[in-house]
This record gives sequence, C-alpha cells and structure tokens, in this order.
Amino acid sequence: MALPEASVQLYTLAAEFSADMEGSLDKLAAIGLRNVEAFDFVGRPDEIRAALDASGLVSPTGHAPLLSDELWTPDGSIPTPSPEVVFEAAAKVGITTVIDPFVATERWLTLDGVTDIAERLNALTETAAGFGLEVGYHNHAQEFLADFDGQTAYERFIALTDERVAIELDLYWALVGGQDVTALVSLLGDRLVAAHVKDGVAPASNPFAPGAEAFGSGALDQRHAGTGDVPLAEALRAASDLKYAIIEYDNAPGDVFADIAASYAFLIEGGFAR
Repeated sequence: MALPEASVQLYTLAAEFSADMEGSLDKLAAIGLRNVEAFDFVGRPDEIRAALDASGLVSPTGHAPLLSDELWTPDGSIPTPSPEVVFEAAAKVGITTVIDPFVATERWLTLDGVTDIAERLNALTETAAGFGLEVGYHNHAQEFLADFDGQTAYERFIALTDERVAIELDLYWALVGGQDVTALVSLLGDRLVAAHVKDGVAPASNPFAPGAEAFGSGALDQRHAGTGDVPLAEALRAASDLKYAIIEYDNAPGDVFADIAASYAFLIEGGFAR
C-alpha cells in the first residue's frame, strides 16, 4: 500500500483559521503539510479557496452536514443547507469527498434509524456524482452503543452502505466507543479512505450515551499522536488502502500549531504517512 497523505482537520485550529485564514494555512505549510480537511466551508467557499491557493495547499476532503437538519458540535448547532448547496460549495473549494461528521445518538439506537442513515447516504452518492464528488461518513462514539444481532450499529451501517460511500474512521472516538481499533480498521478494509489520527486518554464512559452528562471538547484529555492510549501505529499499519491520515484535536493540549507539528512528526518520522 502506498503511504497515505498527511492532512489536518481545520476544526483543530478553528479560531485561528477564522481569524486569519491565509496566515494559519501558511503556518501549516511551514510545518510540511500539503493537505487540509475543510470544515464550515459552505458559507465561505471562495474565501477558503483563495486562502488555500495563496498558501499552496489543497483540501481533498471536507466536513459538512448531509444527513441532519442541524449539525451538533460541542460548541453549538450549525444549520444544515441542502446537499446541492453543500456540493456546489465543495466543488468551489476543490474538495472531492464531502464527509458528514456527525449524526445524533438517538438515530443510532434503532435498526430503523441506522437503515435510514445508510439509505440517505446511498442516495446522496448519485447527487454528489453530478458535481464530480463522493460522499462519506465520519464517526464519533455514539455509533457503537447499540448492538443488533452481534453487530454494532456502526458495523450494520457499513454493511448497508454502498461501496461508493467513503469511510473516515476517527481512531480516538472508536476507542472511546469501546472498540478494538486495529481490528475495526482491518474489518473496514478498502472501504477505509481516511483516518482521523488523534490520541489521548478515553473518558471513563461513552459521553454520547443516553443520560450521560453533557460534555464539551475542553473536557477531553487529548495528547500528541503516539503519547496516549489509542493504538495509532498498529491501526495505521492495518489499513489496506488508506488515502489520508488526518491530524485532529478536539481539544489541543497546548499551542495548536506546535501540537499539529508534533502529530505530523509522528506520522512522517514513523513512516505512517507522506
């Protein structure tokens, strides 16, 4: 397998990026990154594309809500535009794979809910293709709460989705969901196109479980890649056709650019990405 390309999810530096797009991207380029993963791009595609071009970076993947009326984030809800509006904006930015980053817990607790999520995403593959794009899904930990005849809701979702649906596995959140992360990577096989590379100490219980106390990203104990409990090296080696290894912190432990540089060094020096 060719090494995946290193990238970084721009949510990691959301405040810095919104305050100074070009300056933030220049700092990422100076670290050595050539790719980023855009977020919240629908309302500002031209501005983001101009900043990317000026810094010599590209955003082959991007996060945008496709499956919910509102997208929940630890910092508040974001209204969901129509898929056509999302895809038009993605094409302007230069994104080729649009990834839904979050579907609320309650929809993962029943088989009907999981089936509906998969069917909606399957239908969107055709709409996206009209814009020259693909669609995908990114997990948190709620996808691993329910069990259907020995399959987690996430595994059932994978079985129900068209092979054209790209899978982006967040390795940290899979661990939080109680998964054998390396085994899950192997199970996904060539469906796994991108991985979110983040590390840390998992909370004592799944924070997305019904009745769990509300949490914010600031409560998460996240650390530089290779210094926490996530078996990143083993998981990345288990991938069969990974295209992107994407650095992300929901809660960067220090200076965000230094934190990104540390995880980038883990990927490059460890021979896990290029």
